[in-house]
Amino acid sequence: MKKNISDQLVETLVAAGVKRIYAVAGDSLNHINEAVQREGNIQWIHVRNEETAAFAAGAEAQLNGLACCAGSSGPGHVHLINGLYDAHRSSASVLAIASTIPTKEFGTNYFQETNIFKLFEDCSCYNQMITTPQQFPRMLQAALQHAVHKKGVAVLGVPGDITNLPAQKAETTTSLFRNKPIVRPSDEELVQLAALINQSGKITLFCGLGAAEAHDEIIQLAERLNAPVAYSYKAKMAIQHNNPYEVGLTGLLGVSSAYRSMYECDLLILLGTDFPYTPFMPVKNKIVQIDLKPEQLGRRAKLDMGLCGDVKDSLLALLPLVRQKSESKFLNRQLARYKGVKRRALSYVNDRGKENAIHPEYVASVINELANRNAIFTVDTGMCCVWAARYIEGTGERKMLGSFNHGTMANAMPQAIGAALACPGRQVIAFCGDGGLSMLQGDLMTIVQYNLPIKIVVFDNHSLAMVKLEMEVAGIPDTETKLLNPDFEKLAEAMGMPGMTINRPDDVEWTLEKVFSENGPVLVSIQTDPNALAMPPKLEFQQMKGFALYMTKMILKGRIREVVRTILSNYRHLGDVFSW
Repeated sequence: MKKNISDQLVETLVAAGVKRIYAVAGDSLNHINEAVQREGNIQWIHVRNEETAAFAAGAEAQLNGLACCAGSSGPGHVHLINGLYDAHRSSASVLAIASTIPTKEFGTNYFQETNIFKLFEDCSCYNQMITTPQQFPRMLQAALQHAVHKKGVAVLGVPGDITNLPAQKAETTTSLFRNKPIVRPSDEELVQLAALINQSGKITLFCGLGAAEAHDEIIQLAERLNAPVAYSYKAKMAIQHNNPYEVGLTGLLGVSSAYRSMYECDLLILLGTDFPYTPFMPVKNKIVQIDLKPEQLGRRAKLDMGLCGDVKDSLLALLPLVRQKSESKFLNRQLARYKGVKRRALSYVNDRGKENAIHPEYVASVINELANRNAIFTVDTGMCCVWAARYIEGTGERKMLGSFNHGTMANAMPQAIGAALACPGRQVIAFCGDGGLSMLQGDLMTIVQYNLPIKIVVFDNHSLAMVKLEMEVAGIPDTETKLLNPDFEKLAEAMGMPGMTINRPDDVEWTLEKVFSENGPVLVSIQTDPNALAMPPKLEFQQMKGFALYMTKMILKGRIREVVRTILSNYRHLGDVFSW
């Protein structure tokens, strides 16, 4: 049988190391689907929603380097967009196959016609349409090269009528080249940076995901400089472990020790970070940034030096030029602050809450203790992110995935699908908000269909809790944040997986032990306190003013009981208003 374009596509993907295509079967994808079954070395993962396909592919790409998803004509590939936005902003190498209407119908407002160039322009590093078999092999190779080396989403439009045409021999190479060049600043720049470091007193290192492969070099530099090491949420799992200089993370979910370490230093060195929150960046001290992507230099802070380089390569070249510092008062002060932060965090864990209002801090701490050393965590945007940030500890083997840049709801469960398929044998735990899970709960059936051993932990507080908190600090009475939820335990059972509910704090530990010991998928719904409060590292006066205004408006609206519940639920945080 002569090979068609679909066979050529599948063979190229297999040669590039792609193991599966996440998609919903659809007419314009049928020949590709058939080619997948013929080839036998790649799997079609049939999800219930293409958004899930893109999230799952993004998760797999972050863990294994490259993944693929597909969407059929019109609505099929439109559904990919939110997940592709997340993957692209997470620097995940994803090939998205956007199948389209027949080529002869282009420009006629045909059934399910879309303009993929406009549609995917903002969430891709490559976005092209195949119109002839001769184009196909070289454009597919270009898409793969862009996805891997630009670290983003490459969209390839493939009209349905093209997919069954005879494959044409490639005029150029079809191989994917996975280059790993050494990239570092010039010798002159390194000498200049070393001079600045050697003459500076108090120095802080702030690490992003781009520093993940440089853990040991960062520790060596911190030891030589007596420098505290802060990190972004995305870098926590890579930088925290075996790090005697860590002072936690900063940003919206951060802690005061990291925030103050950055503001009180003389020199701040940013390593592999595109940390987006400029209000958390200091403005009065000197700042140096090293990043592999030079276009990112200086767009988050006012720099004294901006250097292009891989963090590991750069530090290996820099370390011989840096002198050992003897003064350690600044470091010790920040470490003492961080110790106080952890002590307060432990006090929240000891206060476990009550029936149907279990404190989520306690739940997260128990999960941290029970989870495997190499577990993969996926976390929904919102309060789930807070509890995972504060209580899940890095081991050097654990991974944590979330929508940390795009900030979408409903990411944790579909990302867990990609993680479980990408890393069979590793424990996968999804921190799901009740609002997030409800958005894409149909893909619980995908988990059951492929018998993925994902442990889904639902923080069921019957509320969009982060939105509620945002409204409170803005002085707005929270409206439309309450959720009428299904019985998630029965929902899980209806889907074909075991379901459990935890109502009492005393049942948390033994129930989670049971959940984690199960071989297959399990969903556990934990009734958590909707008024649990996430303290930021820096509390602004406007936030306190807004919260007081919220209380006043609630009282005027006659919602006094809710005000009292909020105060009683958060009395334990009052001391942190000025110290967290």
